[in-house]
Amino acid sequence: MQLDHVTLVAPDCEALMRFFVDIAGMRVGPRPPFGVGGYWLYLGARPAVHLIASGVAASLDSPNATRIDHLALRIDDGTEWRALLERLDCRGYAYRLADVPLAREHQLFVRLAPAVVVEFVTAQS
Repeated sequence: MQLDHVTLVAPDCEALMRFFVDIAGMRVGPRPPFGVGGYWLYLGARPAVHLIASGVAASLDSPNATRIDHLALRIDDGTEWRALLERLDCRGYAYRLADVPLAREHQLFVRLAPAVVVEFVTAQS
């Protein structure tokens, strides 16, 4: 089983799209004409992140609605990890580093909005 995609509903899809393209290395790709604003962001041949302009999922916005806590992206190459850190620093993104106990992995968390966190994870070198 693999992660198919994550959908984020946000008032500023443009800023989120820029982060995923400029920092995470995704690309904007084809998206069906849903009649609402948004983007499909691709990793390889598949859309991994669906961005939808807020207001569209209002019927799901109840106190019992399930919310996404974060999206995690794995980086397996040390050079790619260092390049990510450089891009974040150059563009002024705040982030928090952590280690996964007993797993020999590093985590990096970026808060894009009050309820939207992106985690990058890699093996410790």
